[in-house]
Amino acid sequence: MIDTIIHFSLILLMPPLLLGIIGKTKAAFAGRVGAPFLQPYYDLVKLLQKGSVFSETTTWVFRAGPVVTLAATLVAATLVPLGNHSAPISFTGDMILFAYLFGLSRFFTTAAALDTGSSFEGMGAAREVTFSCLVEPTLFFALISLARMSKSLTLSTMLTYTSPGIWITAGASMLLLVGALFITLLAENCRIPFDDPNTHLELTMIHEVMVLDHSGPAFGYILYGAAMKLFVLGAIFMNIALPARTGSSLGDWGVFVVGMILLAVLIGVVESIMARLRLIRIPQLLIAATILSAFAMLLILR
Repeated sequence: MIDTIIHFSLILLMPPLLLGIIGKTKAAFAGRVGAPFLQPYYDLVKLLQKGSVFSETTTWVFRAGPVVTLAATLVAATLVPLGNHSAPISFTGDMILFAYLFGLSRFFTTAAALDTGSSFEGMGAAREVTFSCLVEPTLFFALISLARMSKSLTLSTMLTYTSPGIWITAGASMLLLVGALFITLLAENCRIPFDDPNTHLELTMIHEVMVLDHSGPAFGYILYGAAMKLFVLGAIFMNIALPARTGSSLGDWGVFVVGMILLAVLIGVVESIMARLRLIRIPQLLIAATILSAFAMLLILR
């Protein structure tokens, strides 16, 4: 019961903190003080207190987009184990539901962008869908590899099965999976080098352009959902990259929280030392991630 409470508490409270840590890390590299760690929380509260403006050309799809996206991401978060503890919701084949919950959130995000009737947002939606087609095979190959190693189709078993011993017996496969999943983490969350969440250049925007017409609470739902998506995919990455066990329930939770903070710092470092890729180079890197995860699967299936 305590583990379930901690699980939901981390899901609901920690995602915005990761954005604050990333922003603070980037500010440190730029020689600035930067916004406070809790700035994302302040922004969400401010947005929830504002009113919303809706265009006359939009329908219910535009209003449902942020809500469905946040709800789908929240359900997906309940399927992922945290801190070597089983997820609150777990059943055979839940990895398929997990993947398609993200697909559902992406569908409603792009549908809401198209519902505005803006060719500008339609351009961003087209890019988002195109790149997602290249990202999803990487995720599925990684899940198949984990399912093979753990001999289970349940996310809780697949992600808690990994241990330091696995890195000794299948180190090459695990290293390939970590590399592929880190690229997927950056791509799915629209981070540099794939996208810049702070950009306003019309010819290079991808995710940001799709939410330009949202305001008030709806925009807050989008930002919170994006932070939660970063948290969920980051948790999957940490379960594989840092499968540490302390033998204590609270100790495992502590290791997980520290690991997520270090992951946020790592993302901030990557965004500080790398430039955004040209659009024609992004598919090449995504295909490379798919190849890495495919090789990892082949090594495991041999």
